Amino acid sequence: MSAVTGAPLSDVAAAFAGQTPSRLTDGVAQRAALRRHYETVRRETTARTEGLTVEDQGAQAMPDASPTKWHLAHTTWFFEVVVLEPVGGVPPLRPGWHRLFNSYYEALGPRHPRPERGLLTRPSLAEVLVWRQEVDRALMQLIDAASDAEWPRLQQLVQIGLAHEAQHQELILTDALALFRRHPDEPALRVSRPLHEASGAAAPLAWHTIAAGTYCIGHQTDAPAFDNEGPPHAQLVGNFAMADRPVNGRDMLSFVAEGGYQDPQWWSSDGWALVQSEGWQAPLSWAEHAGQWTVFGLHGRVPLDPDAPVCHLSFHEALAVAAWAGARLPTEGEWETWARHLGPLDWSARPLPHGLGQVWEWTRSSYEPYPRYRPWPGSLAEYNGKFMVGQQVLRGASVATPAWETRPSYRNFFPPHARWQFTGVRLARDL
Repeated sequence: MSAVTGAPLSDVAAAFAGQTPSRLTDGVAQRAALRRHYETVRRETTARTEGLTVEDQGAQAMPDASPTKWHLAHTTWFFEVVVLEPVGGVPPLRPGWHRLFNSYYEALGPRHPRPERGLLTRPSLAEVLVWRQEVDRALMQLIDAASDAEWPRLQQLVQIGLAHEAQHQELILTDALALFRRHPDEPALRVSRPLHEASGAAAPLAWHTIAAGTYCIGHQTDAPAFDNEGPPHAQLVGNFAMADRPVNGRDMLSFVAEGGYQDPQWWSSDGWALVQSEGWQAPLSWAEHAGQWTVFGLHGRVPLDPDAPVCHLSFHEALAVAAWAGARLPTEGEWETWARHLGPLDWSARPLPHGLGQVWEWTRSSYEPYPRYRPWPGSLAEYNGKFMVGQQVLRGASVATPAWETRPSYRNFFPPHARWQFTGVRLARDL
């Protein structure tokens, strides 16, 4: 047996018949690397459910969120429907479940309504976990058995599937946190394996200056990326400055204390309407008792850390805080230009400098296609392109984002009212 593939060496040799030894070695190494990456990512997904009960994983906090069980099943559905069947010709293992766990792909069949995912008591969590194992085994076999002709397509689709799974790893935490936020006891989601270190004392706000010019924006390497990150293109920016850290709890306390949530001058029309209709008085999860502020997060309700980046802000709150501070939000082009000016940076390292990787950072840019944008072919054309309306771009990463999926060109997006994600703000200003 081959230590790399688990298949007989004769079968491996037959699959690569006619290739040079170097190409054979490269091909086996690529497959082994993809296997390792797949196994690591899938393990991390289930690891993020540690501490959640069966009941926790079936409940849905609100229409915008999904149950943990649904995330576990949907990411498995993706590999079964997008990879195993079209590339490997593998018959669906659970065809009756496809309509339950299809998210929004019109081309891939009917879908259960998103607001009713918490009503899916069947299949059970145990059955979903068995399905994950079955799909994992089938995928490993396909990686070993795929022909040279099939390999490039298989490799790309598996990489897309793993990037998709990374997004749902973050959603598992944010959606479970949204659920626990509504529980009278406010239980802690994670009591071990902290996602980041304590913030420590924050330095006074400083500014990085960027000179006006034409800069290249977008994904610029051969590494995997989403279709919405390209193509790279030139973008003109004026002289501007970026804050060297995100807005923190101390900054936000000043905004709250000075009546920021009661003063319409800082707010957009839509933002002020939400403040009034939903009774916003402070960021989501903040609470004040006897002059002491606390915040509810992954570790339950804890004292507010004034030096930690403020989290769970909507786009409207980000706009208001920026206006109050005499600054503004950066465009996504400015944000990426600034990020690339930081010099060579290992974006998968933690911690990152300048407060990066702690909260997603709202930008002033609407989520739109780049010039000459071309969506992925086939059903994956629905992955990003059809959401390019009514959303705002966020840049960077959060404490819940898998480190390996952090890069300067990554474009996250949410509607302006969204507050349940790990979202914050970094200020910019004109020069």
